[in-house]
Amino acid sequence: MLNEQTFDKLYAMKLIGMAEGFKEQLEQPSFRSLSFEERFGMLVERQWSWKENKRLKRLLRDAKLKLQACIEDIDYRTARGLEKSVILSLASCNWIRNHHNLLISGPTGVGKTFLACAFAQRACREGFRTFYIRFPQFFYQIALARADGSYSTLMKRLSKTHLLAIDDLGLAPLTDTERRDLLEVLEDRNGSGSTLITSQLPIENWHDHIGDPTIADAILDRLIHNGHRIQLKGGSMRKKQKLDGN
Repeated sequence: MLNEQTFDKLYAMKLIGMAEGFKEQLEQPSFRSLSFEERFGMLVERQWSWKENKRLKRLLRDAKLKLQACIEDIDYRTARGLEKSVILSLASCNWIRNHHNLLISGPTGVGKTFLACAFAQRACREGFRTFYIRFPQFFYQIALARADGSYSTLMKRLSKTHLLAIDDLGLAPLTDTERRDLLEVLEDRNGSGSTLITSQLPIENWHDHIGDPTIADAILDRLIHNGHRIQLKGGSMRKKQKLDGN
């Protein structure tokens, strides 16, 4: 009866991990040989792990990653300009802590999206609020928010996101509205958040792609000033994986 009351109170206080750990201790005789301090320490550790796992699940859900990618699964065997030391340095996420940016460029199919999602997943594991979106959807969501009156809410959400990963710059020419929307988002995040951008265009061609020289200068100043770069090269990883599978 006493144990049932204890479980009820633990669940009521949302101490789910501690409740599950306590149940495990009651069911397994091996725990009886441990001291009170040892058993209590294990319950606290169980609650901490439960809370951290729950937070990670929430961060990954909110990040909306396109791929289930992680730093540990990055392929260095294929020659595409990837330096393991650079990747491992970026995996520390200090660039996010310091509000720096990450710019990834390279041909179609070389693995830009995988890298972007891997860094975003790593950011979630480090506790950073992260959001992944492709460029066409990014502009569509802003236009939709402006139309339905939720623009300020969306802009606030984007400004408070620790890492904003925008995939596939350069698929289509930018309109004047899109240029200005991109600048507005980057301006709101400048010095307070990190932005990751991927593109099949070489970074030196981004200025021409953006179109308006004045706005392009402002956008690239905010991206490149504190920007780390990864320039990928080589053939399509998708074609290679298909051939390897045959």
